[in-house]
Amino acid sequence: MKLSDFKYVLPKNLIAKHPANPRDKCNLMVLNREDKTIEKRKFSDIHEYFGRGDTLVINDTRVFPARMFGKKEKTHAKIEVFLLRELNSTEKIWDVIVDPARKVRIGNKIYFNDELTCEIIDNTTSRGRTVRFNYDGDIYEVVEKIGTVPLPPYIKRDVVPKDKKNYQTIFAKYNGSVAAPTAGLHFTPSLLKKIQKKGVKVVPVTLHIGLGTFRPVEVEDLTKHKMDSEYYDIHPSTSETINKSITNKNKVFVCGTSTVRALESSVTAGGLSTPSRGWTDKFIFPSYDFKIADRIITNFHSPESTLLMLVAAFGDYDFVMKAYKKAIKENYRFLSYGDAMLII
Repeated sequence: MKLSDFKYVLPKNLIAKHPANPRDKCNLMVLNREDKTIEKRKFSDIHEYFGRGDTLVINDTRVFPARMFGKKEKTHAKIEVFLLRELNSTEKIWDVIVDPARKVRIGNKIYFNDELTCEIIDNTTSRGRTVRFNYDGDIYEVVEKIGTVPLPPYIKRDVVPKDKKNYQTIFAKYNGSVAAPTAGLHFTPSLLKKIQKKGVKVVPVTLHIGLGTFRPVEVEDLTKHKMDSEYYDIHPSTSETINKSITNKNKVFVCGTSTVRALESSVTAGGLSTPSRGWTDKFIFPSYDFKIADRIITNFHSPESTLLMLVAAFGDYDFVMKAYKKAIKENYRFLSYGDAMLII
């Protein structure tokens, strides 16, 4: 398939700027791959689709307030530093993006407050830099104090205090993401309890989502696209639970494209989950043969995005694109704070 196959017109008014309140009252579009039916429900109804012995796999990554603002030494020019990933925790070395990049060169220092400064030690991409922080304690602790929630670039508004909670799933545990695993944003504690009461096991994987999730595909031939690498961790107990469901012919529900990519990055020849950790640049597009996921919970994604390509690979390209046309016609809300889709 080609990049242009995933092009569609997304009206700007359908890009959600705020989440549903409560978050599980957003719309849920249910796609049945067997009989090709499309049903409109509320996300709070999703527990009805689970059965005893099924497994729900979620991403327990935590979004940290990665956007910080400091001042360049001597000139006091305002510089935005967007934290991407920690390269060395001992040396406090990070990959970042700076803006305006033209003012930031190797050797420059940026001051954030009386406690925290960083020095530019290398260039990576046009706006990318490698920095070393001068701070004795845990960088994440000070970032929590002075950083700003990194809302996606397509949400055209200022960050508000509520975003710190809204742009975080109830599963969030391990710092590392600069974007939320958005399919997980719809779950509430009460909904999760309903699912667990049905005899469903809820297990985590970790995949720290980077800015690559927003990076456009720039090649028409999809086989030539290269994904950004992201760190993942599949715990032994998670693999054990998933494999039990597979062996017993129960269903594995996978929440979010990031979770799907983590699971599909580590499978046995026999199609079972393998505990592992490392970096994955796995790119899933039609006609990929899924090994783990039986059901996928996801959001409505941007045109020509790798996330839409993964969903189309799972749900059947023609069926998924038909569903997207219907979603636009019926004013579903799109992207991170938008509505949800369940593909069964």
